[in-house]
Amino acid sequence: MSQRLEAIERARIAILISGRGSNMVALAEATRDGRIPNAEISVVISDQRNALGLARAKALGIETLVIGRSGTREEHDHEILAALRSRKIDLVCLAGYMRVLSREFVEAYPDRILNIHPSLLPAFPGLDAQRQALEGGAEYTGCTVHFVDEILDGGRILRQSRVEIQPDDTIETLSDRILLEEHKIYPEVVSLVLGNMAESSSDG
Repeated sequence: MSQRLEAIERARIAILISGRGSNMVALAEATRDGRIPNAEISVVISDQRNALGLARAKALGIETLVIGRSGTREEHDHEILAALRSRKIDLVCLAGYMRVLSREFVEAYPDRILNIHPSLLPAFPGLDAQRQALEGGAEYTGCTVHFVDEILDGGRILRQSRVEIQPDDTIETLSDRILLEEHKIYPEVVSLVLGNMAESSSDG
């Protein structure tokens, strides 16, 4: 596994999904149009065989893997880590991946795992964040990109984008507006993190 990037190398990104993979598509498009420079999406891995995002990744020409949940969380993560290491992955991006990572996984990629969550963390962590915001009477919510640690939706916050809640919002309409912001800020943060990794490598 590569923990440091040489300035001349293309960063290899893996994306973990469980569902439709819209943020995966946003990241793939950003690598192709240069908004995430000097990088490629090397593999998309899902724990769900029927995840819509797998077909979307294949249509983009990206390698896909299904690593179903079997055994303990640690055993499952060990399988994924083996796949990442064999592909010399530099950065892992979670995009609707619905499982908390084990200690082994987090320690294998320190400050190299990103996640995006549809709220302004630490508010409304976990599932159904949009429903939590509406039922909680919040005036606004948004999305957060953060480093991943062993705590659900924990880890250092890197960027947030605020979305006002309208009086007639439903979970669907609110989710759609938050998703637009997710697609903007996730590529920006990935580009920033990879740039910092390349800079630290050249300094070292």
